[in-house]
Amino acid sequence: MLIELGSAFALVFIIEGILPLIAPNFWRETFTKMIDLNNDQLRIAGLFSMIMGLLILIMVR
Repeated sequence: MLIELGSAFALVFIIEGILPLIAPNFWRETFTKMIDLNNDQLRIAGLFSMIMGLLILIMVR
C-alpha cells in the first residue's frame, strides 16, 4: 500500500512539473489569474479537480 501511495505522489509531481517545463509563460499567466479568484471560486476549482481525478481513477480501475 505504501508503494502505491508513494507512486501516486511521484506521478503527481511529475505531471505537475510538465506544464512549467514546456510552457513557463502560460503557467505563470495561469497562476497570476488564479490570484485574482476569490476563496469560493478557488474552492469550486479544487472540488472540480478532485471530482475529475476521482472519476478518472474509477474509470482506470
